[in-house]
Formats: sequence, C-alpha cells, structure tokens
Amino acid sequence: MIRTIYIIILIYFVLGGIGFYLINRKKEASVARKSYTKFIVYFFIINILFLSITIRPRFFLYLAIMIAISGSLELINLFYRSGLKHVTFFILSLLIYAAFCTGFMKFGLLPYKLILFAFLILSIFDSFSQITGQLWGRKKIMPKISPGKTLGGVVGGTIVSIVSAFLLKGLFTGSVTELIVFTLGTLLFAFTGDLLSSLYKRKYEVKDFNNLIPGHGGFLDRFDSLISGGAWAALCFNLFLK
Repeated sequence: MIRTIYIIILIYFVLGGIGFYLINRKKEASVARKSYTKFIVYFFIINILFLSITIRPRFFLYLAIMIAISGSLELINLFYRSGLKHVTFFILSLLIYAAFCTGFMKFGLLPYKLILFAFLILSIFDSFSQITGQLWGRKKIMPKISPGKTLGGVVGGTIVSIVSAFLLKGLFTGSVTELIVFTLGTLLFAFTGDLLSSLYKRKYEVKDFNNLIPGHGGFLDRFDSLISGGAWAALCFNLFLK
C-alpha cells in the first residue's frame, strides 16, 4: 500500500513539474531558475518527511519539534531585527503560534497512517494551490497580506486535495462524512496558518523570514500550513475519530 501511495506522489510531482514548466517557460531565466530550485528542494523535503512517517514515525515527531522551534526562532528574530516594534502584535503572534505548535506536537503522536494522510493532503493543497493559482488565478483574495494568493488557486488546490483524499481513503479509518470534515478542516487551518505567517511578514515589512532553505522564505514559509493543518488533524482526532 505504501509503495502504491509513493507512486501516486511521484505522479503528482510529474504533474507539478509540468505545471511549473508551463508557468516558467516565458519568464526570465533568473526567475525560472528560482522557481525550479524551489520545486526540487520541495521534492526532497516531501521525501524526507514521507520516509520519516512511513519508516520511523518517531523520527517525524523529532522533525516536527525541530520545525516548531525553528519557526519560533524566526518569529523572534524578525521581531528583534525590526527594533522590537509592535510588541503587542508580537506577543499575540507568539501565543497563537504556541497554540498551533501544541497541536502540531500532538499531531506527531497520532497513528502513522493518519499522519501520512493529513501530510499528503496538506502537501497536495500547498503545491496545487500555487500551480493552479499561477496558471489560472485572476482574482486576488487578500492582496495586502498575501499578494500571491488567488481565488483560482485556493479553489484549484481544494478540488485536487478533496479528490486526492478519496484516492488515499485507505489511510483513513473514518466514514465518508468524517473524511470530508477532516479534509476540509485541515485545508482551512492550513490556509489560515499560511495567511497568519504572511500577515506577520507584512507587519514587519519583509518578504521572507530568511533564505536558509533554497528557494523558500524560511522554515515558516515552508511549514506554516503543515503546522496549522497538523494542529487541526490532532484536534479532530481527539474530538471525533478516537
């Protein structure tokens, strides 16, 4: 079963690669190069997390702890670099982030099949929201907070994710209704976490947290939706799926 799921992931990456080619074929070489770098790095990140979940789930928990700590350091570092501006906003952001991270740590303790299911849905949503948004997105949702997010991207990513949830139903033990609620809640939390991360950067007037991950704007830029979506998965499991 895991082998079949991995083949599905590779098919998604091929489709994503085609999408990135269509997006970048008319762009300047430097812009296209950055986009392809982001795609390749993302491929390796997905593989590392996938293998940690399927081969040694406890290792995924250690990675989750590392991601959460790295994200908190990015928030603190950006606050410090700003000259300690917007103290109330910073404290509130840390509290919200701590709440998400608490859920994210609990996510790392869930049954590995549910972790894998949520992780794949989140990754598919994240990837195909970008691809469909750049290919067909016209109407921007919140241009002052996150200029790149479009209605077409969110709708496209959501549709692909829901279809994928049914393809991956073998990893989910609940009913069809629970599958839909779990998936939509995961996507909503992921989108919210992504927006909050963008809001934080806008507040402190930066585009990226840092450039530690090639092609990405920092750990939170890469993992904000995983942290928030994972928090919902843990909450949903403890309230409805146990």
